[in-house]
Amino acid sequence: MTRNIADIRRDYEGGRLEEGMVPAAPMVLFDEWLTLALEVEGEDGNVMTLATVDSQGLPHARIVLIKGYDERGVVFYTNYHSHKGSELSNVPHAALVFWWPSLGRQVRIEGRVELVSDEESDAYFNSRPRASQLGAWVATQSVVIPDRHWIEERQHRFEQAYEGQEIPRPVHWGGYRVVPDMIEFWQGQPSRLHDRIRYEYRDESWHSFRLAP
Repeated sequence: MTRNIADIRRDYEGGRLEEGMVPAAPMVLFDEWLTLALEVEGEDGNVMTLATVDSQGLPHARIVLIKGYDERGVVFYTNYHSHKGSELSNVPHAALVFWWPSLGRQVRIEGRVELVSDEESDAYFNSRPRASQLGAWVATQSVVIPDRHWIEERQHRFEQAYEGQEIPRPVHWGGYRVVPDMIEFWQGQPSRLHDRIRYEYRDESWHSFRLAP
């Protein structure tokens, strides 16, 4: 590397995030921020990091896509037999991080994880392009495979099997909902004096407060 990575830095200049500006419920503010992020960041606006913990207490993180949200929490879809599915089965808690560089904004969400209903998973699966529906059958996610040819052969077999037919949702594939008990909004500011507003759910209601940068 010819560039000194320690010298790479950026000074943020975002709008202020003040205690008096935030709504009582965090998902209202999350909706505002995500809506703007989708306009500014385009197809990358729905990208989030999902962090889980395995049965030995070791953390694992990867990028996934948010596919739904409301006051109950944030939804994503995956193979239940994947590494993250296995980890969530053993430790049903997760952390999410959204990073929108054009806006200098970050959102952190932590909470327990639950399966969405079969009806919700079916509705989302049926909305996917046919190629993506087939992909849910083809990908035995996180399993060691010999080479790329193995995937292509498996794809060809499923294309033939479902030719001219509707593709059903695999029983091993569906949605998870992260039910938040903490949501933190971070707005970058000059001189690293960032705005941080955190919400915590306790005593059956949301409480918000400011954190030091």
